[in-house]
Amino acid sequence: MSTGSTYANPILPGDRPDPAIIKVGDEYWMTYSSFEAAPGLLLYRSTDLVNWSYECAALPEPVGNTFAVDIAEHGGRFFIYIPFIPTPWSNLTDASIFVIHAPTMRGPWSEPIDLGIRGVIDPGHIVGEDGRRYLFVSGVRRIALADDGLSTAGDLEHVYDGWRYPDDWVTEAYALEGPKLFRRGEWFYLVSAVGGTAGPPTGHMVIVARSRSVHGPWENHPANPIARTRDASERWWSRGHATLVPGPGSADEWWMVSHGYENGYRTLGRQILLEPIRWSEDGWPEAAITDPGGEIDAPAGASPQHPAQEIADDFATLALGERWGFHAPAPGELGRVRLDDGLRLAGKGTGVGDTSPLTMLTGDHSYEVEVEVDATALRGEAGLLLFFNNRLFCGMGIDGDRMLSYSGGVRSHWRQPVPRADRLTLRIRNDAHIVTGWFRADGGEWERHGVRYETSGYHANTVGDLLSLRPALYAAGEGDAVFRSFRYTPLDRRPRS
Repeated sequence: MSTGSTYANPILPGDRPDPAIIKVGDEYWMTYSSFEAAPGLLLYRSTDLVNWSYECAALPEPVGNTFAVDIAEHGGRFFIYIPFIPTPWSNLTDASIFVIHAPTMRGPWSEPIDLGIRGVIDPGHIVGEDGRRYLFVSGVRRIALADDGLSTAGDLEHVYDGWRYPDDWVTEAYALEGPKLFRRGEWFYLVSAVGGTAGPPTGHMVIVARSRSVHGPWENHPANPIARTRDASERWWSRGHATLVPGPGSADEWWMVSHGYENGYRTLGRQILLEPIRWSEDGWPEAAITDPGGEIDAPAGASPQHPAQEIADDFATLALGERWGFHAPAPGELGRVRLDDGLRLAGKGTGVGDTSPLTMLTGDHSYEVEVEVDATALRGEAGLLLFFNNRLFCGMGIDGDRMLSYSGGVRSHWRQPVPRADRLTLRIRNDAHIVTGWFRADGGEWERHGVRYETSGYHANTVGDLLSLRPALYAAGEGDAVFRSFRYTPLDRRPRS
C-alpha cells in the first residue's frame, strides 16, 4: 500500500557495513562496523527509518578493529556487544567479544568490558523464553550471559547449521555469520548471512530460521534466501547482514535493514539499505520487493529524503565522529589534533603508509574536496588524498620544496612543477572514478595537476580489505601541519541522509 512518499537506497550513504539497529519507543538508533576508525561506533537516530542524524560516538578509542556489533536493551539499560579483531596497534591476539553499556543510547557509554569470548565475531543478543540472556555468534554458536549482561555464564556451543544454497550459485564462501535474533508472537527468529561479504556480486544473502525456543531446534525458512543479489545487472550487490525491525506505523509493518555494494561503485564500500518486509500466513518474513534499487514506498509518516549536502569546515570546532575519524589509530591518537588558526595535525610516521590520516566518509559518485595545507611548521610532508588504506591511495602532498604525487598507493615519479612554497591550496575532483587534482598558491590561479587517475579498482576485491575510498588529510614527519578552509562539494545531487 502506497504511503504517498518514496525513498531511494542507500538510507545512509558511504561505507557503513553490518548495520545494527534498535527501536526505542518512537525512535530508531543505528550503528555499524567502524573497523580501524577512531572514534568508533557512530550512533545515528531516526524517527522514520529513511532520514538519519548523527548523535554521538559510543567508542572514543577502540581496543582493536571494530567488527559487526549488536545493540540490545534489557532492564532499562542499553548494551552494545562488540567483536574486536587484533591489529598491529592493539594488545589483542585473537578475535575477542567485549561489551559497553549506558543508561540511554546517548550515553555516557562505559569503557569496553572483555567478556572472554575468543575466536568468534558477530554477536547477536536475545532473551530466551527462560528469561536468560544469550549471545549467538558466527558459526552459529551460542553462549549464556550473566543476568547483568557483563560476563558469560557458560561455554560456546554449536546450535545451528545454517541453510545450504545450491553448489552452482556463485558466491565468495559459505561463511555463516551475522546472527540477529528477535521474538514475534510465539516464535524466535534467527536472521543470518551466508555467501561471503565481498567477492562476486551474487555472493552475500539473507537467510532466516525460526524456533519456538531459544534452545532450538531451528527450522529453516522454506523460501530461503529472503534477499539476495541474483544478477550482476542489479543496482545493489552482495546484499546481506540484515536486521528486521517493526516500522513506525502499525505493528504489522516491518522493515529490513542490510548492506550492499553499489553496482559500479564498490569504492564507496558497503552502504545501508532499507526494504519492506511482509509476513506470510504461516508466520514467515518475506521480502515485499524483489529489487531495492529503485524508488520504494516509504514507511508511514516518513519525511522527504535529505539531499546531499555541501560541507564547509573552518575548523573552529572539530567534528570528530560526525565528520572526521583517524584511520588505524594508535592509543592516544586524538592527542595529535588541536585547533589553533585551523586544524593542527601533528606529524606521524615517514609517509602516507604509516601516518594514520584523518578521513571522512562519502557516498557520492562524484565530488570535489578542497583544503589549504600549511607545512611551515612541519619537517616532513602533508597533503590531501583519496585514501583506501595504507597500501592504496592517491593524491598530493607538499614538503616545502616540491609537490609529492601519489597513485596506486605509491609515490609517483612524476615531478609536478609547482612554486616552492610551504603553503598551497589543494583540490581533488573524483568524477565517477576519474580523479583530477589542482593546486594554487596564495592569491594565484588554479593549476591542474599534470596526471589524472582512474580509481574504479580501489576497493575490497582488489586489496582484500573491507574499507572504502575516502577524502583524507595527512601529515607525516615531525612538527605540525595546519589545514584551513576545508570544503566538500557533492557533484551528483542524489537524495542522501
